[in-house]
Amino acid sequence: MLNMLVWIVVSALLFLVFLFRHPYFVQDVQNILSNVLNRRRMLRYHQTNYFIVDRFLDAVKAHPHKPFLLYKDETFTYQDADELSNKAARVFLQSGCVKEGDTVALLLGNEPMFLWLWLGLAKIGCTTALLNYNIRSRSLLHCFSCSGATTLVAAEELQDAVEEVLPSLLEQQISVFILADRCRTADMKSFKDKMSQASSEPVSKDLRSHLTLQSPAVYIYTSGTTGLPKAAVVTHAKLWNLSLLLSVMGVKAKDVIYISLPLYHSAGLVGFTAAIERDMTVALRNKFSASQFWDDCRKYNATVIQYIGEIMRYLCNTPEKLNDRNHKVRLAVGNGIRPEVWREFTSRFGDIQIREFYGATEGNIGLLNYSGKIGAVGRDTFLNRMFIKYSLIKFDVDKGEPVRDSAGFCIKVAKGEPGLLVCKISARSPFAGYARDLQQTEKKKLRDVHEKGDVYYNTGDLLRIDEDNFFYFQDRVGDTFRWKGENVATTEVADILTLLDCIKEANVYGVEVPGLEGRAGMAAITLSEGQRFDSAGVFEHVEKFLPSYAKPRFLRIQTSLDVTGTFKHLKTKLVEEGFNPNQVTDPLYFLDEKGKTYIPLTLDIFNSVTSGKIKI
Repeated sequence: MLNMLVWIVVSALLFLVFLFRHPYFVQDVQNILSNVLNRRRMLRYHQTNYFIVDRFLDAVKAHPHKPFLLYKDETFTYQDADELSNKAARVFLQSGCVKEGDTVALLLGNEPMFLWLWLGLAKIGCTTALLNYNIRSRSLLHCFSCSGATTLVAAEELQDAVEEVLPSLLEQQISVFILADRCRTADMKSFKDKMSQASSEPVSKDLRSHLTLQSPAVYIYTSGTTGLPKAAVVTHAKLWNLSLLLSVMGVKAKDVIYISLPLYHSAGLVGFTAAIERDMTVALRNKFSASQFWDDCRKYNATVIQYIGEIMRYLCNTPEKLNDRNHKVRLAVGNGIRPEVWREFTSRFGDIQIREFYGATEGNIGLLNYSGKIGAVGRDTFLNRMFIKYSLIKFDVDKGEPVRDSAGFCIKVAKGEPGLLVCKISARSPFAGYARDLQQTEKKKLRDVHEKGDVYYNTGDLLRIDEDNFFYFQDRVGDTFRWKGENVATTEVADILTLLDCIKEANVYGVEVPGLEGRAGMAAITLSEGQRFDSAGVFEHVEKFLPSYAKPRFLRIQTSLDVTGTFKHLKTKLVEEGFNPNQVTDPLYFLDEKGKTYIPLTLDIFNSVTSGKIKI
């Protein structure tokens, strides 16, 4: 008995020593167990062809009168959502324009109709293309076309944007619905009046019998090196995996999630589908408002919020109030929050758990900082490596390609050193690519990484792993940067700029602005021979053809642009020099939105921007 007692005490002491040396071990094990359980669920869903919409219908049966959606002063129960989405589904079917298996594009903001349309289309086995309502003209046509959609549904307030491209849509025999009772032109059909008259009876499950979990559920658009947005294919299996994220964080059916991110964005949509998976209530805001954020959280008794880094900074920049901590929010889920903002946010708004994650809409790898380590985006553990093969490899920023050894294989970075994150493409971590774009799909694949014939997904992001095995995001590589929560394609902006007569060449890149997340757009340009810089004309052009987040905030006029031996624009030095007139001798200009022009960037303007006096 004594020996047994001694053995127990010694074992307990050894375990305590082990935990002291490995303080995150218990959390690592808990996380991997959650992932194992979710993988078993996914296996069952694959075997039974069980979709998110099936989960929704089960929730309707289980608690039909539970609030599903809170929007402004309206409350919609699960049963309400079911009946309204049935009506939407029947409008599509009865129109003769949509049949099971078709793709339908949605162009609208955050409103209940977005959810009824998505659910209705899911019920009849259709794929939904989620268009960014900020895009216009050429980009709008491109996004619509690459989805293969046969029908477009747009918000009433976006009729002008649709009418601009309507001739092209009609040439392709595309059906166009406007969410109104009546339309301004006979070439577009009204939707709301038809929906109010449609039956709310359930539609047949047979309409989606052709689907598997590998079928496309939605197309979500992401910017890239093509210069135009790409339609990332999100399969039903991928949508399930994304929707299970909140379950890993301990979110329960009694929680209320507040969504102010756009539903066309993967984060916004997944907040909605994850709520279905958890049997939760969704509180939806039509557009993020820093001044109304906490009032909304109190109004709806929200317990879970979503964010991108910008949102947290905006909240911290609001005037302090006595009721800043008077709310029920206990969990914030998102990505892109800076360490200093993280500290300020929790210090000011209370003991809110922040769960920072890393991932791309089309990517085959996701990371989660389940430990709450400030600044980190995930953990690198042997348990994770048992399930997914990933590496951080050396990357030559100037050449824009991985560094390879004498045998032609990629080189892993040392711990603490930034490296390009790549993940092996396999049945366990698939990469579905981009709709109708084999070339761009292939560009995201990296071959012969560690052995002949292997294929990895190239995230395009530099990360590092510290001594405690935490991942930290470092930077994006290639031809995109992030601003205002959106990816900006540098080649798209450059193509738009060079349409102007006065601009011969443009090299677009992102520059850091103190105190702001992401990078603000800047362009180094050369002028066409015999042309002068037309500041007002350039402003009018970018205002017309680019969404607000993609407009170059700074311009730098050069006599020539530096290029590599393969004629790729060099960006590294330009990014380092930024928009500081003390370091740049070339003429610099600043986007003046009030004056509707570009004005010379003086030292006073530079100081005002970097100090935060001028908001950009």
